[in-house]
Amino acid sequence: MVSACVCAADVPFGSTNGITAVLRIEKSGRGGKTVTVIDRLPKSENFLKELCTELKKKCGSGGTYVTTGADGLIEIQGDKREMIRGVLSKKGMTVKG
Repeated sequence: MVSACVCAADVPFGSTNGITAVLRIEKSGRGGKTVTVIDRLPKSENFLKELCTELKKKCGSGGTYVTTGADGLIEIQGDKREMIRGVLSKKGMTVKG
């Protein structure tokens, strides 16, 4: 039934004010590899894809984005918290963690 479909509203990539991103490091379940996770992002595939691509280029490492949970999240390989914090702050986002 098409009328029952409820999709998340698309967030324009340029409008990042009011977004609070949460940074954390994860190692468990990844074979000892460190991954920086950016959580509590808007669950918009276009927004996450563009932000993930930009962060991967700035950090010089691989990564991916996930839209299956309640919020969107991005995973970047390695401990890149300081670099990511700077990029997100320049975009006007509040960064915690």
